[in-house]
Amino acid sequence: MTETATRVPVTVVIAARNEAANIVGCIDSVRWAAEVIVAEHGSADETAQLARDAGATVLTDSAETIGAQRNAAIARAANGWVFVVDADERATAETADAVLRAIASASHEAYRVPRRNFFLGREVKHGGWERDRPVRLFRQSHRYNDSKVHEHVVVRGEPGVIAAPLLHYPYVSLDQYFEKFGRYSRWWAEQQYDRGRRTTAAAVVFKPPARFFSMYVIRLGFLDGAAGVILAALASASVLAKYARLWGKQQERSCAS
Repeated sequence: MTETATRVPVTVVIAARNEAANIVGCIDSVRWAAEVIVAEHGSADETAQLARDAGATVLTDSAETIGAQRNAAIARAANGWVFVVDADERATAETADAVLRAIASASHEAYRVPRRNFFLGREVKHGGWERDRPVRLFRQSHRYNDSKVHEHVVVRGEPGVIAAPLLHYPYVSLDQYFEKFGRYSRWWAEQQYDRGRRTTAAAVVFKPPARFFSMYVIRLGFLDGAAGVILAALASASVLAKYARLWGKQQERSCAS
C-alpha cells in the first residue's frame, strides 16, 4: 500500500504504559489506518506527548489493565472495525493490505493475526512462539474481558485468520523481561485466587520443569539455539513465580483467619 493510497477504514488501538522508546515507531507503522488511538495509563515517561506529536488521539489514565485500556479506546473508535496493536509491535504494508481485504470480505466478525516474535534481536521460530495468533482485528462492537493477564476479545464463532503477520519485539533487554515478570506473576496469582483456584507445594515444584520440557523438547525450542534454552528457562521461572505467589497467598489468608 503506497503513501498516497486511501487509508484503511479501521481504528488502530494501542494500549501503552512507559512506551516512549516504542510508541512513535508503532504509530509510524500503522499510518495507513484511518484513525489511531493510544490508551495510556500511569506512564512516567513521555509516552502520551510523543503519541500526540505523532498524530494519534491519546486517552490518558484510561484504565489500569490492558484489556480495560483497550476497551476505553474501542468505545471511542470512529470506525466499524478495530485493529489492536501493542506498542512493541510493528505492522507493514502487507499487514495493511491483509486488513483491508478482511474488512472488505467481512466473512468473519473477528480475525486472528499471526505474529513473528523476536527475542533480543533474534526471531524465535519454535517453543510454541510460532503458534502465536491473537485476535486483533474485529468489529467495533466487541470488547475485551476483565482479566488482568491473558486478556482476550470475547467473540462469537470461530475467528478468521489474516495472511500478513505483525512483527513483535517484546523484550529488547532482560531487565524489561524481569520488570514484566514480577508484575504479571503477581496479577496472575491474585486473579486465580479471586476466582477460587488453589495450588499445592507439589505444583510449585513440578510445574516449572514440565514447562521447560514442553517448550524446549516437545515444541522444539532447542532448534532456536541459545535463545531457545534461555526462553524455556525463563518460562519455567515464570511458572514457578506464579504458582509460588498463589501458594503464598493461600498461606497468608490461612494465617489471617
